[in-house]
Amino acid sequence: MDHGLSTKMNIQLRTATKEDCPRMMELIQELAHFERAPHEVTVTIDEFVDAGFGKNQVWKAFLAVDGDLIIGLSLYYVRYSTWKGCRLYLEDLIVTESYRGSGIGKLLFDRTIQEAQELGFSGMVWQVLDWNEPAIKFYNKYNANIEAGWLNAALSKEQLLNYQ
Repeated sequence: MDHGLSTKMNIQLRTATKEDCPRMMELIQELAHFERAPHEVTVTIDEFVDAGFGKNQVWKAFLAVDGDLIIGLSLYYVRYSTWKGCRLYLEDLIVTESYRGSGIGKLLFDRTIQEAQELGFSGMVWQVLDWNEPAIKFYNKYNANIEAGWLNAALSKEQLLNYQ
């Protein structure tokens, strides 16, 4: 599919709603396949909806929409740094494969930067896989600081349950 400049002009950005969650989960699964880890997505749709729209909302998202089709998302939450204060943490920036390279990621990323500015945060942070050259090139256009030396650490749900 060719989604050049003429199609891009019809792209709308909007805030995610509860009804958007099933399509958002499809995009998350698409990203997981791209990152070679489809088995790592263990969140259920109910957990996802609750975290975004339940009593204790954790995340918010901007969506890129072409007509009625959600083609991209920028999902973020507030991260607190004891060194820097409140920062916007960009969890996922996803553009469906057939629309990549047409400026949709830039629209979403720019809107997310604007959100961090409007909220008065001390910065915006995210992760990028060291082998994802297109993403690294994209972030370099923003003069982003891509740090080496940090290793990700995590405990799974099962590890938490089995901790004694």
